[in-house]
Amino acid sequence: MSDKTLTIRQMCEAFNVTPRTLRFYEAKELLFPVREGQKRLFTKRDRARLKLILRGKRFGFSLEEIRQLLDLYHMGDQQQTQLARTYEIARDRLADMELQRDELNEAIDDLKNQLKWGEKMIASMNVTKNAAE
Repeated sequence: MSDKTLTIRQMCEAFNVTPRTLRFYEAKELLFPVREGQKRLFTKRDRARLKLILRGKRFGFSLEEIRQLLDLYHMGDQQQTQLARTYEIARDRLADMELQRDELNEAIDDLKNQLKWGEKMIASMNVTKNAAE
């Protein structure tokens, strides 16, 4: 392994992804490995980009949002535009996630109440059944 490049296998091991994932991100123009014949060699830049891609996916960013944010890196303004846009998208995503969490908590509470009701109904049916026997 070179200090500057990693093979596809090394990238997969380092980031716990599949070769298919790396090829997909390359096809979507998110990664740009150096080609030596059939061999793909991933640079330090690719590793940094993959780390950001995986983090963005974990937070629920779309691949298009991630691509646009990565493309802002070269604006020449010391990443000010990239950071500001990332912050804006992240703030919106956090609001969406909190709303989803609240809706999920409400659904969980409703289901727990339904289960309690079901337990009471089953218990009362068993009492009635046992009394009839």
